Amino acid sequence: MGSDALAGSDAVVGVVLAAGGGRRFGKPKALVRFDGKLLVERAVQTLVAGGCTEVVVVLGASAGDVRAQAELGDARVVVNEDWQRGMSTSLRAGLAAAGDAAAAVVALADQPGVTLEVVARLVAAWKSSARPVAVATYDGAGRNPVVFGASVWPDVMAGLRGDTGARGWLRAHRELIERVEVSDLGDCTDIDTPEDLSGR
Repeated sequence: MGSDALAGSDAVVGVVLAAGGGRRFGKPKALVRFDGKLLVERAVQTLVAGGCTEVVVVLGASAGDVRAQAELGDARVVVNEDWQRGMSTSLRAGLAAAGDAAAAVVALADQPGVTLEVVARLVAAWKSSARPVAVATYDGAGRNPVVFGASVWPDVMAGLRGDTGARGWLRAHRELIERVEVSDLGDCTDIDTPEDLSGR
């Protein structure tokens, strides 16, 4: 079982990063509707269906509108007032809100091609691995979601800067990562513009 799952809570918490302003799209992507659901709703439902015990949603831009319009079920909402400083601030807020969980599955709201099967395979791989981190790979390329075991959260958060999330930390700690191929189950294409929606 994943090294962190042996101590304390065995809960795996989902963390949805949905704080951005969606400058290229023209509005926050959390409020974008795809296939009948808001992107943030889809992300929450995917993490729950994929095996997460609880889900934390990190909001920022238009947080009040998202709360009013989105059906987030039992997800816990955290508002990142510093969202304009980049994704790193949202990841820090999400991990801080995960409490005493064994791990956090970090996902982005704007990747509707990430399926519950992707999440389930990733979580199962983390639980069976001796490594504290599991990264979803698509045709060999590491992308999202990422499972961070609780033991690495302080180090990850200490190194967060700007809008690159944990990319730098992951590159510097390859020996701690279990790579999990999931391209047969989904894709991690971002929805960045209205044209991206029409192409799916």
